[in-house]
Amino acid sequence: VFCFPDPRTDPWPLVYSPLPVTLLFTSYLFVVALGPCCMRQRRRLELRAPLLTYNLAMVALSSYMFYEFLVTSVLANYSYLCQPVDYSQSELGMRMARVCWWFFFSKVIELLDTIFLILRKKQEQVTFLHVYHHGSMLFNWWSGVKYVPGGQAFFIGMLNSFVHIFMYGYYALASLGPWMRRHLWWKRYLTILQLCQFVAIAAHSSYNLFAECPFPDGFNTAVFLYILSLLALFLHFYYHTYVRGRR
Repeated sequence: VFCFPDPRTDPWPLVYSPLPVTLLFTSYLFVVALGPCCMRQRRRLELRAPLLTYNLAMVALSSYMFYEFLVTSVLANYSYLCQPVDYSQSELGMRMARVCWWFFFSKVIELLDTIFLILRKKQEQVTFLHVYHHGSMLFNWWSGVKYVPGGQAFFIGMLNSFVHIFMYGYYALASLGPWMRRHLWWKRYLTILQLCQFVAIAAHSSYNLFAECPFPDGFNTAVFLYILSLLALFLHFYYHTYVRGRR
């Protein structure tokens, strides 16, 4: 099944061909490479109002997606251990496919995170981890929506949406200015929440590599290896930011 596009989602915007998402990714890399050079002779932009608006909008979108993933999975009696994709045109099957597309599209919107950092001349925050995570998620969820919109993949989208409610909430508060900094003592715990998310997704994906489940092993393997790479990078970030940095 994994070799053939899902006929329900195949004609949807940005899904029908790998070309749009490849062009987006290429443009993103150009912005990452050339953006700092363009900003070198320009003053940094504060962008407090746009940042607050953007981050609150992302909190709302993440909340909506988490709600849709959770409610649809409950109504459809999804299994957290083994859930094949519902390729039918049923109401719940289409509802899950739609929220998977919205989750993929949110990864397109999240590329603005990097653009805001460059415009604010915070180039030190545009790390390999940042670019790798934002860029790779485009292709990961493009393939997810094109081939397996639902099934086991719902767990990843649901968990990530939940984490992003708090993450973009943190960014929204941080955008209010330096006076808010003393209220953001929980940044470390936000990183711990992200690490817990990766561990849960790794366990969820690896379980199905050993259990009999009619969900593509290739997809679970790809997710497992990708999550291991994120776990290693985030652990490195955590150590350098909160352990060695504090010492």
